[in-house]
Amino acid sequence: MYFYVYLICTKNNNNRLISYVGYTNNIKNRIKKHNSSKGAKFTKGKNWKLLFKKKFLTKSEAMKYEYKLKKDKIKRAILKQRFQSV
Repeated sequence: MYFYVYLICTKNNNNRLISYVGYTNNIKNRIKKHNSSKGAKFTKGKNWKLLFKKKFLTKSEAMKYEYKLKKDKIKRAILKQRFQSV
């Protein structure tokens, strides 16, 4: 079984880009949950697009990378720029 760290993005009511970082072992199901308002509380009621994912062999590695990505505002900003150009 693999684990994934992912970044999803959407635009809020003010057309400002917002993002969410998480980890899972089933990326398709997790995105589906976020978009059906059954994911994290922060993601409810929005239409999310998968922007980035990275695969890991262990849950521990995924959790460490998730923490690192959440703290790295520059890396997230670069990834979000990709979303805006789509």
